[in-house]
Amino acid sequence: MSSLTPRPGILDIAPYKPGESKVEGVSKVIKLSSNEGALGASPRAREAYRAASDTLHRYPDGGATRLRAAIAARHGMTADNIVCGCGSDELIGLLCRAYAGPGDEVLYSAHGFLMYSIYALSVGATPVTAPEVDLTASVDNLLAAVTEKTRIVFVANPNNPTGTYLPAAEVKRLREGLRGDILLVVDAAYAEYVSRNDYTDGRDLVDAHDNVVMTRTFSKIHGLGGARLGWCYAPDQVVDILNRLRSPFNVTSPALAAGEAAIEDVAFTDLSRQHNDVWLPWMEQKMHDMGLETTDSVGNFALVKVPDADACDAFLRARGLIVRRMGGYGLPDWLRITVGLDEENHALIDALAAFLDDRGAR
Repeated sequence: MSSLTPRPGILDIAPYKPGESKVEGVSKVIKLSSNEGALGASPRAREAYRAASDTLHRYPDGGATRLRAAIAARHGMTADNIVCGCGSDELIGLLCRAYAGPGDEVLYSAHGFLMYSIYALSVGATPVTAPEVDLTASVDNLLAAVTEKTRIVFVANPNNPTGTYLPAAEVKRLREGLRGDILLVVDAAYAEYVSRNDYTDGRDLVDAHDNVVMTRTFSKIHGLGGARLGWCYAPDQVVDILNRLRSPFNVTSPALAAGEAAIEDVAFTDLSRQHNDVWLPWMEQKMHDMGLETTDSVGNFALVKVPDADACDAFLRARGLIVRRMGGYGLPDWLRITVGLDEENHALIDALAAFLDDRGAR
């Protein structure tokens, strides 16, 4: 019998379950479960990824120099304040390793990204949630949940899975209400989809404070989920800590090349945003016409409340449509559905209507 014992908190972790990609017995599926970019990756990014295969025997640039420069040029930032990672998930984990541990608390809203809890537990810290209001993070509730043990506050803006967001003034109020020894992490994975004029991705707060970090990803609008690439914008002292903690070659050469091409292909990013601007409101309106409730999502997905979510999910899966059940997020009556291609969105709405008709006929 082994005497090995993992660190406290690790056995409390419920492993993250990603969106499924297959349905047994169904040959052709429509995957709308993981918020992947509907249009896929930029042709330029795909070509850059293929070209990188010629030098797979070489280690990648450990500093992600060219990619950081491209991100900085695109967003008007300083490259020295950018750190790249194997998805923004890795950076979230590194921030927990750096600033939280046994006896500390990591705070986030009740229906926030599951990885916040997982990474907090992995370092022995205690995850703490604050109630949301109308499925939206509440600054008042977050501040009320802060204790002397709080070390990190995560706010996903927009939030996954609810799709709701906090206006810039509210995010600023949250920052002003926190002690100086608390790190505020603004997780802006879906920022590129948001066109509201009162929205901030958090970069202004990073510029104004030494304890705010903004995280971003290439997995959503840039369509590079399979490449595992993310980045953060952070103050000098946080960048220094992250570079001490991360693996020396934490991003692969193909991912670096694809990311650089993707960030520079502004036309493709605009096309992906325009696609979402058309189809997300269309999907939500069709759901409302069926009498279904949705949140006011600003991401690339809808969160919809359905009668008997498990039965609805099974009905959709039998027709090759994979969506995401939300029981793990404390929302057992809801489904999260990614915006897909035109024909995929039509198929989804038709199947939802058939499910409701089937229930009404019983």
